[in-house]
Formats: sequence, C-alpha cells, structure tokens
Amino acid sequence: MDVSRARAPGLLLPLTAAACAVALVAGCSGGGGTPAPERSTQAAAPLAANDLEDDYKAVIKNVLPSVVQIDATESLGSGVVYGDKGHIVTNAHVVGREKSFTVTAATGGQPVTAQLVSSYPEQDLAVIKMDSLPQGLKPARFGDSAAVDMGQIVLAMGSPLGLSGSVTQGIVSATGRTVSEGQTGGGTGATIANMVQTSAAINPGNSGGALVNLDSEVIGIPTLAAVDPEMGGGSAAGIGFAIPASMVRTIADQIVKDGKVTDSGRAALNITGRTVLSDDYEPAGVAVVEAPADGAAGRAGLKPGDVITRLGDTDITTITSLSEALASLRPGDEVTVTYVRGTATRKTEVTLGEM
Repeated sequence: MDVSRARAPGLLLPLTAAACAVALVAGCSGGGGTPAPERSTQAAAPLAANDLEDDYKAVIKNVLPSVVQIDATESLGSGVVYGDKGHIVTNAHVVGREKSFTVTAATGGQPVTAQLVSSYPEQDLAVIKMDSLPQGLKPARFGDSAAVDMGQIVLAMGSPLGLSGSVTQGIVSATGRTVSEGQTGGGTGATIANMVQTSAAINPGNSGGALVNLDSEVIGIPTLAAVDPEMGGGSAAGIGFAIPASMVRTIADQIVKDGKVTDSGRAALNITGRTVLSDDYEPAGVAVVEAPADGAAGRAGLKPGDVITRLGDTDITTITSLSEALASLRPGDEVTVTYVRGTATRKTEVTLGEM
C-alpha cells in the first residue's frame, strides 16, 4: 500500500468516514434475581450518546480557534497555532518552496499574510509566522505522545478540499507506524517514524491541521493518507497518518528559537546512496555513492561501490527500506551493517551519526 500526501484538492480521491456514537448497556443477574427493566437500557443509550456529542462540541469549540487554512500559490493546506507570537506549525509539503502565504482562521475573519520561518522536509514539518495576530486565534495545547493509545476517539480538523473549519471523527487505529512519503507532486520523500494511524478521514487540504483527543489536546499533525494501487490509486478509506505531537514540538521549538533545526534526533549513516537491482531486476540493496571519511559509514570503513544489504536484523533492498530501518534508531546507536564489496560479503559495526 502506497501513501500519498493530503494537501491540494484533486490529488487524492475523497476519503469517507462515518461518525456515530453507540452506547450499549447490558443488564445481568445471578440466581433468581430480577433482570433490570428494559426501559433503563433504552434511557441509558441516548444519554451516553448525548454526553459524547457534548464532548465533541466542547472539543471543537476549544480547538477550532487554533486551526488555520494556509494558501500558497499552488497549494492549500492547514496549520496549527503554535505559541502566542504568531507562529503556525504545518507540513513542509504544504509550504513547498513558497516564502509567503495567506492565512485564514478556521473560525472565519479576514485573511492575514505570513512568512516562512523554516521548513524541515526530512520530517515534513515547517513553521510560518503571521505578520499580524488576528483576533480570536489562540495557541493550541499539545498532548503527551506516550499517552496516545489504540481505540482513543480523535477528531481531525482542517480545510479538506478548501472547506475551512471542517471536522471528521475516528479513532487511533495504531501507533508507532513508520511511513515513507512519495516525492511526486511536490512530496518531500520523508520517512517518518512513530506516526499515529487514524480512521478519521484525512482529505486533500487536511495536511498540517490538528488531530485532537477528547481533552482538546493536539496529539498529531495529519500528513498522509493511504492509497490502494489495486483501486487505481484510489483512497484506502479510513487509513490516515499524523506526525506525533512529541516530534512536532521537537522540531517546531528549534525553528521558533533558532530559525532552523539544529538537532534532528534522527539517525543517519551519512552516505549518499542509490538502489541497485539484481540480475532478475529486483531491488537488491543500496550502493554507496559517497561516504565522507568523517561520516558514520566512512569512519566504519564503508567505501563508494559497497552495497548495503542489511542493517542490524533488517534486510535492505532499497533506499526507502534503509530510511525506514534508520527511522527507528537514534544518533549514537551502534548497529551492524552487512555489505557486499566486490564478490565478498562483509560486516562492520557503525556508530550512527545524525541526519
């Protein structure tokens, strides 16, 4: 299954999601006890549904003033108010190569202009800053990524297909996903670890918006939606991915403070490589094109022409598989790299560097 970005209208077929609240109340008794009256069950279900509906409304009221629509020359996406100085965090693929943007609050009002502070395509995150502070906007509260768990109810807020201030509902389907983004249509090609998978509908234009829990906390930035090649590239409904709040804070804090990312926290071999094919024209490894002597691979003895076939216990067949294997590791970790030099298969211990 491939993964596509959720950004400008028309790049993806619409995803669909149904939101419903169902409450089941079971009555039981032991021995010769009397079952609970049937009317108790009937009364409890609407009550529970109404409570959940009230929760949704409260979250939307709390968080929507922290969500904006971002218009660039050739793209449209969403963003989240980050702090009280006019900063907006969004996806790098939303800003693209643009430097100036028009920002509109999800709750309405006059658009304002904004300028790029810095973009970090390697994690598909960026920060822009508004030239003036519109009334009604407020900083978002970011949640604890460690507390995010499967089954949690979440809401996705943004501007799908340009419909500003839209909200969809779902659950956290999984955590800890490592997903690689394509480079077609302006994608960054980023490989992102620890993503939150959700069933909340994420449509083109949702990118950079907010994935929110019922405590009105942003737990992720919706970024990708899955597409199924067997459907001709059509959307695989209910499979979307969001960058976790912990990584958003790590990157955004550095950009706000220093104007750029100074510590990515992401492991690297510090090589330039390319995918090589076997005699059967199947991906068979990553050939080292460059390995600077002061880089992680270079210090471990890897040279141009070597073909990496394994990283630790993970088989490496393509550049993407190498990126995904590295995404779960940290700078300073030691890992065994298996490679082919000439006709000989060799191994070396590499202390990973930083991207």
